[in-house]
Amino acid sequence: MLIIGIAGGSGSGKTTVVHKIIEKLPKDSVSVISQDSYYKDNGHLSDAAKKKINFDHPASIEFELLNQHINSLINYDPINRPIYSYVTCARAKETVQVQPTKVVIVEGILIFTNAKLRNKFNVKVFVDADTDDRLMRIVRRDLIERGRSVSGVLDHYENFVKPMHLQFIEPTKRYADIIVPQGGANHVAIDLLSSRIKMGLDEVT
Repeated sequence: MLIIGIAGGSGSGKTTVVHKIIEKLPKDSVSVISQDSYYKDNGHLSDAAKKKINFDHPASIEFELLNQHINSLINYDPINRPIYSYVTCARAKETVQVQPTKVVIVEGILIFTNAKLRNKFNVKVFVDADTDDRLMRIVRRDLIERGRSVSGVLDHYENFVKPMHLQFIEPTKRYADIIVPQGGANHVAIDLLSSRIKMGLDEVT
């Protein structure tokens, strides 16, 4: 099994890179695990308290469960991945069963901050993008997917996203085997990475 870790700042284009890699690989050969599914359940908090949740701090992630699930997949056991909602800040009662596959891609802004998880990756990729490009994507995403106002998005970016990126996410770039500038727009890097994974498919059991 080949475990690929794809990290990078919020709005850097990680999800686009993942989708483009999957398109280039054999059907049903890849499972994707998103760090976002493993945010701690905060559904019990008040609306005011939910607005203060720092989603960009490593403490917001239940890394113990994420590590357990990756270990299970490595052992070729299926897992029941949580479903998390940014709107309610809670996990759903339902889960999604994920089957082990030859390639498992783990993606998220904070996945390289946890040493146990980081050491499981055969290939570590950091998706990089200019700050202004990331901010534009964050604004669009949060308005549409997370029900925030423009002022709310900008306040959240200033108070949480930017300082946490500088403190926790940007420094993990040093762990990367491959850095992909320009996110999903970097077709050359994506082609090279996909080719490397295809080669690895022939080597894994």
